[in-house]
This record gives sequence, C-alpha cells and structure tokens, in this order.
Amino acid sequence: MSAVVETQNLTKRYHDKLAVNALNLTVQEGEIFGFLGPNGAGKTTTILMLIGLTEPTSGRVAVCGFDPSHESLEVKSRVGYLPENPGFYEDISARENLLYMARLNHIPEDEARRRMSQVLEQVELSGDGRRLVREFSRGMKQRLGIAEVLVKQPRAIILDEPTLGIDPDGAIRILELIKSLNRERNLTVLLSSHQLQQVQEICSRVGIIVRGKMIVQGHMDELGRAILKERQWNFLVELAGVANSIENDLRAINGVDEIEKRHQGLFLRCTRDVRPELLSLLTRRNLQLLQLRSEDPTLEEIYLKYFREA
Repeated sequence: MSAVVETQNLTKRYHDKLAVNALNLTVQEGEIFGFLGPNGAGKTTTILMLIGLTEPTSGRVAVCGFDPSHESLEVKSRVGYLPENPGFYEDISARENLLYMARLNHIPEDEARRRMSQVLEQVELSGDGRRLVREFSRGMKQRLGIAEVLVKQPRAIILDEPTLGIDPDGAIRILELIKSLNRERNLTVLLSSHQLQQVQEICSRVGIIVRGKMIVQGHMDELGRAILKERQWNFLVELAGVANSIENDLRAINGVDEIEKRHQGLFLRCTRDVRPELLSLLTRRNLQLLQLRSEDPTLEEIYLKYFREA
C-alpha cells in the first residue's frame, strides 16, 4: 500500500503556543484511520494543514503525493473534507446545494446532475433531494455533507466528528455508510472523533495525539498487546450469584493478575489461561456460570493508558 497522507516532523505554532509538535503521521491507501485526542490536542489544526487551509511552521506534509501548502488545488481536487459543523445554504434544496458544490469544482452540468443523483442515493437521501436543507435533521445534514464530499469523487476523505450530536440510529447509518464507501470504492478515510466505541468498530489503525504530539499510532491489536504486556489473557465472568469471598478465591489462582468489578460481572486480567482452574472453583463453590468470555482490550483502555502516560 502507498501512503495517502504522510507527515514528517509537522509543526504549527501560533505565537507562543505549540499547537502541533513534530507530528509524524501516516495514513495508508484504502484504510480507515482513527485520529484521536482530547479537545485542544491539535487534531483540527493538523487537518487544516493536510488540506492546505493553514501553513505549517516547519516540517513536511504530503497528501496524495502533493504539498498542501504549495499545491492546495491538487490536494483539494483529490481529498474531501467534512468539518464538524458543515455549512449549507439552508433556504435552497439539497439538490441545489450539491449542484452548486459541483460547479465550484468545475464539473460539467450533465455530469454534475448524474453524480448528484448517485451520491444522494448512496447517502439515502434520494427522496429528500428537493427538500429545503433547513428542514433536515442534524443526521440528515451530516449525510448531505458526505454527499457533497463525494460529488467530486475524491481519493480520500477527512471526517471531523461526523456523528457528534446525532442519535444512535443516525450514527449507525453514518458508520455503515463510511464502511461501505471504504469497502466498495477503496476510499481512504481519516476519521477524527471522540466516540471511541465507534472508532473501534470501523478503524483498523489509530493514532493518539496529546498536546500536539503523536504519542502512539498503529493497529489496535498491536496497541492492545503492548498495554497488556505479560497479561495476554482477559476474561469476563458473569455469575448468577457471587459469594462474598469469590474475589479472594480468584486472586489465589496462579495467573490471575488483576480483578475489576464491572456491571455485568468480574473482569480478569491474567498472565495465562486460567479457565480450567476458574471452572473448577465455581463447581466447588456451587456457583452458576452465566457467561465466560475472552475479551481483547477496548480502544477506551488503550486510549486512557497512553493518554495518562502522556
């Protein structure tokens, strides 16, 4: 795979404030990359440098092989950007908004109308194309924003909090849309989001930025193994009833390293597979096992671990 986005020591200063600090970021062609970090971490500033809307103080950046600072039109013709709060002309229809965007990108009228119909169908707004945008819900506006991005048939898209403020059903529809675009068109996606569970569902790799510095990036299974270290086994245990001393008995099993109480039971972090001893213990204690499930680290655990270290 080739890199669609690649930065080397990318840095941005605003007077005395270091917004982005020597950032090294790589997004490979055809992947969905999760760009994570707290408010003020430098995510949006990084995105603006990637699409040529602000210039870096130092460092190098290439997007689709072009330098956004000097070849911004080349980048904009190949990359679509959906900001956190996309703007529309609310007193005209969704179709008219899309046609206007197509004209701005110098797409011929007949081709623009063909693409407009195609993208409205892709984002499930075919039946709402003639409605005024001011009548749209936030979720519909986000899908219209994705349609605007798709009109110019980009090679990659950058999405900044695409599900923020949207109800669960609307968020699921947007996530499914992103996955289908990636799968069917090999569309590269850089997704900036605070919704860790959503990122975990659709992203193969993630990068975590804190105070302008990339503290870690990689495949989630690799990052998960790194935080586990020698604790390679994780089990969720749910019982019909838990005796007062069951935790002490569990801690006495060789290999049980940590026990965490959760709403649905006990979460065990272990240095080896302790299931035989666990089942033997429950049988001796006459406790009914409702669920015993092996679990990998969640993205939330990965995020918090690296965030706290930073």
